[in-house]
Amino acid sequence: MSRYLDLANTLGSRIERGLYGAGVRLPSVRTLSLEYGVSLTTVQQAYRWLEMAGLVEARPRSGWYVPATRPAPELPKMGKPDLRPTDVSEWGQVQELLDLESESETVQLGRGMPDVESPTLRPLRAALAREGRHAGIASLHYNDMQGVPALREQLSRLAVDAGYLAPPDSLIVTTGCQEALSCAVRILCAPGDIVAIASPSYHGMMQILKESGVQVFEIPSDPLQGISLEALELALDRWPVKAIQVTPNANNPLGYTMPEHRRLGLIRLAQRFDVPIIEDDINGDLVYGWPRPHALKALDEDGRVLLCSSFSKTLAPGLRVGWIAPGRYFDKALRMKYTGSGPTAALPQIAVAEFLQKGHYPAHLRRIRRQYQRQRDIMIEWVRRYFPEGTRVSHPQGGFTLWIELPESFDTHALDSMLKDNGIAIAHGDIFSAAGKYRNCMRLSHASVFTPRTEWAVRRIGETIGEILHSTC
Repeated sequence: MSRYLDLANTLGSRIERGLYGAGVRLPSVRTLSLEYGVSLTTVQQAYRWLEMAGLVEARPRSGWYVPATRPAPELPKMGKPDLRPTDVSEWGQVQELLDLESESETVQLGRGMPDVESPTLRPLRAALAREGRHAGIASLHYNDMQGVPALREQLSRLAVDAGYLAPPDSLIVTTGCQEALSCAVRILCAPGDIVAIASPSYHGMMQILKESGVQVFEIPSDPLQGISLEALELALDRWPVKAIQVTPNANNPLGYTMPEHRRLGLIRLAQRFDVPIIEDDINGDLVYGWPRPHALKALDEDGRVLLCSSFSKTLAPGLRVGWIAPGRYFDKALRMKYTGSGPTAALPQIAVAEFLQKGHYPAHLRRIRRQYQRQRDIMIEWVRRYFPEGTRVSHPQGGFTLWIELPESFDTHALDSMLKDNGIAIAHGDIFSAAGKYRNCMRLSHASVFTPRTEWAVRRIGETIGEILHSTC
């Protein structure tokens, strides 16, 4: 499978860089077979994959060509700045999304679930099984509050790839990124405090803030540049903001990766107003380019950035292995970890540490990044093909989710209810806002290997949107 994906990725990259111009005939199947030393079937599979992504088209008895015109959908618009902070909406709608995850017959396009069936995860599954069989009685005891030392050693090495130094003793292993984010909020905020957050934002973060009794100041985000520094500066100048929360790399749900100069501007603002930053870097290793972009913490000069991450998006959410690099707030973070959940379970930590130590992680990342990037292109093409004209869609630079914007009067919450009758699940946009904004938006996942049923589901979503819009005209 990987051979045709490798070839598709190579050809797709050449097309996108303009090495094969619009309308140009591409090398024949036989030519590519000889050039790359692969079978004719492998080349044909690669071309079919590129055709699904809209990058090539087949012409009967002539061959494969770059399409003469391939209009891309417009990007989502940036929202308007808020005038004041707000309380977070109820969490019942998020619960509905989580409940659907157990429905095996539903085509799940709304959940933030990675592809846990990738063959590159076999060594991890083997390590989990082996540790489960051979672990001694010590594995049933409480372990180190900071986490298994072998895992923290590996996390320290990963931090170097992300551009910052984090000795093992400066890290705390958590039960997923959710606990890391929750610790960070409880360290910095008391009920009634204000947190500035890039909007739209991960719905789990919104619910953490709600349960902490914190008010949210939503700062609009550009789909390419990230959080509006201008709107953030106004909020910091006028309100007693206690923390800033951002996801600079492969943002969820918009998919952007903040440019370096914008990151530096964000750090300078935080220093000027003396405000700490909670950084969610859970998708940092899923940015498509290489080397991976540095974390915002790489620019942290005074320990004000609390970096939170986990293996829930890169490996599997069921591991519940995350971590926090809390900088100057280490002592408080360790205390919050103790009072919140105590030590994180040891066996998954040991298995993940072995997976990393034996060098399996880079190969796994290379595979899934290619998969997610190519399936991003395919899903964008499906949206362009099946959704009504004027639909706006993000162009993620990493991760595995698309953000789709429909006309302002459209209600994706109602759409979601209709789609459930067809066995399709989406994430409606209002759960990504404290105040219930983005009701005309949705998030779709493109992680799991596509099947004909996936395309059917996207087409059915587009048809249902069209039916709703037609009935309201």
